[in-house]
Amino acid sequence: MDPFVIAPVLPPFVDLVGTAVFALSGALMAARLNQTFVTCAFFALLTGVGGGSVRDALLGQPAFWLRDFWIAPVILATATFAWFLPRRWWEGRWLEWADAVGLAVFAALGTAKALAFDVAPLAAVILGVVTGCVGGIIRDVIAGVPSILMRPELYVTAAALAAALCAGLLLAGLAQPLAMAIAALAGFALRAAAMVWRIELPAYSREA
Repeated sequence: MDPFVIAPVLPPFVDLVGTAVFALSGALMAARLNQTFVTCAFFALLTGVGGGSVRDALLGQPAFWLRDFWIAPVILATATFAWFLPRRWWEGRWLEWADAVGLAVFAALGTAKALAFDVAPLAAVILGVVTGCVGGIIRDVIAGVPSILMRPELYVTAAALAAALCAGLLLAGLAQPLAMAIAALAGFALRAAAMVWRIELPAYSREA
């Protein structure tokens, strides 16, 4: 057996944790915009499974949440929790912090899953970035707010760090749960630093 092939079995709770946190960011977006509970639940679903669904489509696999008994109930429970949460408890940057956690967890998860299907390492990293970023980007587009993708602060870069580190650690032979945890923490740390200290990438400014 090729020593670099990672078993295509990921801990079920990892999907649930990442989905719940990302779903919370979607639900809070709807709450921030003073939308109905239906919109809150829809945003939670869209954000929670959007990136993973795109990843699975590119892998030629059924979307991960369609055959999981717990994903949809967790998303609905998260939306309900957000709906009844007083605004004073989460107003501020809670949405951004929830999104940062989901970004890092899903980037690592997406990379591990791609490698499990024998995807080339660089392509696996790209799929990890897609998994971590696309749900939030779709959420912002549907909400009609400027996407984080169009701002210079580190976002995709944090997902890329988590994805690349996860791939490197897995290919080096580190145990899957530990590799994913280290990678997710690194991606979250970079995103958190960018939020706290306004770390940004330089914008294109070359004159003709």
